Amino acid sequence: MSIYLNNAATSYPKPHSVAEAVSAFILEGGANFSRGSASSRDLLTMEAVIDCREKIATMFGASDARFVTFSANVTTSINTVLRGFLRPGMRVLSTSMEHNAVVRPLWALEKRGVSVEFLSCDSEGYLDIDGFRSVLREKVDLVVLSHASNVCGSLQDLETIASLCSDFSTPLVVDAAQTAGLVEIDVDALGVAAYCFTGHKGLMGPQGIGGIVWNPRFAERCEPLISGGTGSFSHEEVQPSAMPDKFESGTLNIPGIVGLRAALDFIASNGLRKIFEHEMTLFCRLLEGLRRIPGITLHGVDAKRPRVPVLAINCDGIDNAVAADGLSSDFGIETRPGIHCAPLAHKTLGTFPSGTLRLSPGYFNTSEEMDYTIDAVRRIVDLQ
Repeated sequence: MSIYLNNAATSYPKPHSVAEAVSAFILEGGANFSRGSASSRDLLTMEAVIDCREKIATMFGASDARFVTFSANVTTSINTVLRGFLRPGMRVLSTSMEHNAVVRPLWALEKRGVSVEFLSCDSEGYLDIDGFRSVLREKVDLVVLSHASNVCGSLQDLETIASLCSDFSTPLVVDAAQTAGLVEIDVDALGVAAYCFTGHKGLMGPQGIGGIVWNPRFAERCEPLISGGTGSFSHEEVQPSAMPDKFESGTLNIPGIVGLRAALDFIASNGLRKIFEHEMTLFCRLLEGLRRIPGITLHGVDAKRPRVPVLAINCDGIDNAVAADGLSSDFGIETRPGIHCAPLAHKTLGTFPSGTLRLSPGYFNTSEEMDYTIDAVRRIVDLQ
């Protein structure tokens, strides 16, 4: 048996339609975007890119698809926003549950004169809203945070956070790596300045494609991270300010966009809410089974608070890398041990430096696989 429980790293398997779309484009399409002769292949590529933008805008509640820009991944998206907006003397707030995709760019910007502050979350991974409100009363130029933790799945109260940011006229940047495609959102209604997403996790698309959904006014305030050829405004020697061209220099990952488009269609046909509910049903089954095993420590699993299906555990007396290897080699179960590129989050949860063993079910998992996993973990613990 082979069971994949590492969907927080990347979703697997992908819908068949995603692989079929990528293959068809490479074998039968292949034209670059806005860099051809208006042949039928060129027009099909243009249609695919524009249609994918529109589907993303629809899913995330953006009214203007021109303000959806593509990138390689959510890390690139976050760097584009932070480095494009923050200047020496500015102050930025984040949280202690961030992935290094947020943490490392912020520390790099601090060396350039940006004031950086990470607000402490509680031991379950949730931001203290009252404390956040208090800090916002002082001048803050930007807030950037993860919608949900990639370590333990804690889901921040984005509606309240966005409302507070609006009250204090502070732009809010969201790292949606663990929520895009799973958690419903309306970025226009919330007033999110930049919603940074990746295509290969909850959105079930290929690796190597991500993007940003911009608030138009905020996009005007940001400088592009990369300048160069856009396939448009080619008579001008300076970077265009028109969207999406402003943030899309160089050849786009068209196979990735085509695959993401197919994945968006799959999610739309199955229902985003239905997908999330199925994954949470599997998560709860896994959680309750593991909770009954003596010697298992669960981290950040307050069932009464909002979350995504990501579970962090430790087995008493067993290194989490050894436990992961046993699950893989003896039972065919794929997980992820370690720090998960989030040392601040592990310090918040009290699991640094040893880390945890992360299990993250996805849409294509089954209840039977959760039961098998529970039994496998029990047997590994019993061997000690």
